[in-house]
Amino acid sequence: MTSAAEQEAVPDHAPERAGPPVWPGAPTPLGARCRVGPDGVTGTNFALWAGGAEAVELCLFDPDGTELRLPLTELTHEIWHGFVPGIEAGQRYGYRVHGRWDPWTGARWNPAKLLLDPYARAVDGDFTLPPEVYGHVRDWPQQHVADTVRDERDSAPYVPKGVVVQDDDDWSDDRRPKTPWQDSVIYELHVKGFTRLHPGIPEHLRGTYAGLAHPAAVEHLVRLGVTAVELLPVHQFAHEDHLLRRGLRNHWGYNSIGYFAPHAGYSSSGTTGQQVGEFKRMVRALHAAGIEVILDVVYNHTAEAGELGPTLSLKGIDNRGYYRLQSDARRYADYTGCGNTLHVVQPQVLRLITDSLRYWVTEMGVDGFRFDLAAALARSMHDVDMLSPFLAVIAQDPVLRRVKLIAEPWDVGNGGYQVGAFPPLWTEWNDRYRDAVRDFWRGALPDVRDLGYRLSGSSDLYAWGGRRPYASVNFVTAHDGFTLRDLVTYERKHNEANGEGNRDGTHDNRSWNCGAEGETDDPGINALRLRQQRNLLTTLLLSTGVPMLVAGDEMGRTQDGNNNAYCQDNAIGWLDWTLPDDPGRAQLLALTRRLLALRHDHPVLRRRAFFSGRPQGADGLRDLAWFTAEGAEMTEPDWYAPTATLGLYLSGRDIPGRDERGEQITDDSFLAVLHAGPRPLDFRLPGPPWAETYELVVDTGREDQSTPPGTEHAGGATITVGARSMVLLRVRA
Repeated sequence: MTSAAEQEAVPDHAPERAGPPVWPGAPTPLGARCRVGPDGVTGTNFALWAGGAEAVELCLFDPDGTELRLPLTELTHEIWHGFVPGIEAGQRYGYRVHGRWDPWTGARWNPAKLLLDPYARAVDGDFTLPPEVYGHVRDWPQQHVADTVRDERDSAPYVPKGVVVQDDDDWSDDRRPKTPWQDSVIYELHVKGFTRLHPGIPEHLRGTYAGLAHPAAVEHLVRLGVTAVELLPVHQFAHEDHLLRRGLRNHWGYNSIGYFAPHAGYSSSGTTGQQVGEFKRMVRALHAAGIEVILDVVYNHTAEAGELGPTLSLKGIDNRGYYRLQSDARRYADYTGCGNTLHVVQPQVLRLITDSLRYWVTEMGVDGFRFDLAAALARSMHDVDMLSPFLAVIAQDPVLRRVKLIAEPWDVGNGGYQVGAFPPLWTEWNDRYRDAVRDFWRGALPDVRDLGYRLSGSSDLYAWGGRRPYASVNFVTAHDGFTLRDLVTYERKHNEANGEGNRDGTHDNRSWNCGAEGETDDPGINALRLRQQRNLLTTLLLSTGVPMLVAGDEMGRTQDGNNNAYCQDNAIGWLDWTLPDDPGRAQLLALTRRLLALRHDHPVLRRRAFFSGRPQGADGLRDLAWFTAEGAEMTEPDWYAPTATLGLYLSGRDIPGRDERGEQITDDSFLAVLHAGPRPLDFRLPGPPWAETYELVVDTGREDQSTPPGTEHAGGATITVGARSMVLLRVRA
């Protein structure tokens, strides 16, 4: 070990053996690419951006772990490169980067540490984080200066290696669904969690990309009626040290370290490049079923954490070039809550991200991305800037501007909450929708003003700059927080299994346990909980905007009250496929399927344009109208009055836009009545011109949801809406 003041390079301890020559090669593309070199010689071109580095060694590894170090001597625009004849797909490799050790200025080069290529397309091995993989002496007695003491121990035996992958797939047999935004229904799932316990998937495929591609998994998605899966992170990720010390693992994967590599832990076929082909076959299988693939991506931070974190890749390549540092350059600017933030304003970082995005679209076949903590990517020097380089590059990129782009429109820094602020190309997770719907059904809304906006597409947030209702991704639950079942079962988080003293996870759950904390045998409470789940699902799937379901909510999945199950790679984090054996769960699944079929069949439920609220004809009928329980249109004072009931009329007579043949789009009209009160309510149905007759389509107060009620009521008649329930009626022509 050497102190920070000692700047000499670490001696080369690599075994001496003859290696292949290193020809100059090319600085582009970055990464390791198989190609034909001079005189028709096959090999691999290696290129690494390492601004400020003094030297770079390419390290090749035999199957037995023997290392061969080859200096890269060609330097073009801060890119070190070389062509190595005879190197083929399957070769494992990494880099050692030499430079100054001066943490006070942000310089953390340490050639004793083997570094993962940021452009590696496959990764072989696990990150276990022993002391040897830290650039500093992790266990230095004075921890407040530990990050300044360089660790000379070789990390190569303890870290995964990049793998050279052959590019041999042209996707000519693939047909992307290209589902329009207004027709989309997103289903958020975890590759392993969704498939790990599925009885219809062969055991050796469970928990893998091949398992998700299996017909048994695809069948559930198709029968449900979703149009896209949004996969929790599948970029290669590492497990945090504090989890490993407690015997836990990062289950969700929001700790990326390889932006081009599909996570090897989800591969059933091998980890020396086979995971790439398996992922592609999964995408093809989903596309063949008409289902798009959206990736949840984490470009805001990496698994290297802060100054006390490991040195795995970017930190050792050029710490100052890749990460945002504070004025005290020993410290990292942290807008993510994860220890570091990528410095997206830097051209090489922006290039890394956009190259990765294009790769997943063009070579891996995906259809879009959900950007974790997207506000961190939109920061210029400090503040969130909607004219930032990242957003500007995306807007003009001929590949990326054509795929689905979803922002999680916040981060943890000052000014990071940006719901409604992203430019027209983007859609956004709408947490204001989540909060309003949760609060209404638990009886916590003071009035229905906010709910009205959320049900009708959130025009107060998105009706600007040409944005459409589908800019709002509506959700009631997500991976982060309670499941739908837990939302009506627990009022307090129960995260003891995470080993953090129940301190982790949000306190703001906006949940209601219906009278008892946790599971109970009380039939009345259980019936109410099922009804509340039906209410929340029905509200979500009938609202204007893009609905997002979380895998398992359609059949009552529970996490036992854990609202932060990121480290629960076990039954808490896996989907229990026996749930539909329970009649109540089976009915919940049946209702979800029926609601999604209804949404698919009726364009009035998936509008491309915001409602005008103005009369559309001589009879005064409007495309959107709101009613009180007395059957009267709501007035301004009604919006401010305390109430637990709201009637919503959607007219299908004049839907903006035309079909593919240029014909005017028309549809049935619907009346939805939402009643969150604790007692049944008499609701008077609006008469002409709104409707002569109504047909009852959905009643969440019914236990049997397998078929629609089909009951007819005359316009002007009074119906009884059950306590805490919702009804949907179709206007009969």
